[in-house]
Amino acid sequence: MDLKISIKNILNPPINSGESGPLRVMIHKEIGDHIRSWRFAILIGLIVLTFVASLYVSLTNVKRSFGDLNDPDHAFLYLKLLTATDNSVPPFHIFLSFLAPLLGISLGFDAINSEQNGGTLIRLLAQPVYRDNLLLAKFLSALVVVSSLFAALTLLMIGGGLLLTGVRMEPQELLRIIGFLVITIVYVAFWLSLSIVLSIVFRQAATSALTAIGIWLFFTVFYQLVVNLAIRSLLPDPALLTQEQVIRYNEIILNLLRIAPNHLYTDAVTTLLMPSVRSLGPLTMEQMAGAIPSSLPFKESLMLAWPQVSGLVASMTGCFAWAYYLLMRREIRS
Repeated sequence: MDLKISIKNILNPPINSGESGPLRVMIHKEIGDHIRSWRFAILIGLIVLTFVASLYVSLTNVKRSFGDLNDPDHAFLYLKLLTATDNSVPPFHIFLSFLAPLLGISLGFDAINSEQNGGTLIRLLAQPVYRDNLLLAKFLSALVVVSSLFAALTLLMIGGGLLLTGVRMEPQELLRIIGFLVITIVYVAFWLSLSIVLSIVFRQAATSALTAIGIWLFFTVFYQLVVNLAIRSLLPDPALLTQEQVIRYNEIILNLLRIAPNHLYTDAVTTLLMPSVRSLGPLTMEQMAGAIPSSLPFKESLMLAWPQVSGLVASMTGCFAWAYYLLMRREIRS
């Protein structure tokens, strides 16, 4: 009897029974605000448009890709819908590495400072509401909206593939697409938590938005250029290096590039969507000798991408903890 009451309280927490009630109300309110905002509608339209363009290009090239026997991934039809292209339009996961950060930034850059500038923050926290409930509501409501969007796009892709081709989906393909969906949500969550941090640090929403876009622009465009310039000025002449030294220097360059979140995301989803990817670093000729081009099982691909996934999760958790620390110490009455 007690167990039934506990489960009922978890699924349908009463409003006045503690912190679960206000948290649920605030999450519903924030979801409604996101859905009704123009910036969210514009970004949703942009992402849906890129999805349709990528899917159209994939469908026009999927027959050629499916019949290419030299491609170890040719049998994975639904993965080809996400990765096949004729180089006129980038595949969908490459588009997302550019657009998904903008979605996270748009949902969080004014999460706290707009409440404080509008005078609603002090009135809200004057109620029996904890500050961590406010932060959780801002974070979880945006995640619910983003998860629903990408889940809908994934189901649309699977349904369209079933209707147009009639080919049954393999369980391994479903697991890989779910993994791609989860990693994309974590990637958006990192940029969302970073933009919430900036919304606490800066009083003006325009300042926090410009700072978040500047960080995104630096890692997307300029970071690789900075690393290449620094390596060229410090790296000895490659003609004078042995094979082991060249591999070691390449590993150093890759480790520097992996500081960028978009690089972590691209490595992780490429490994999951292309089962033939067997390594994310340089390989020696001895390691390649005798290797047969074939696809990896899902578990092996997941283990290969696990460091990148862990890096994204750790970055997201670190930013959220930073936002929690800043909000707890914030003087809201001034």
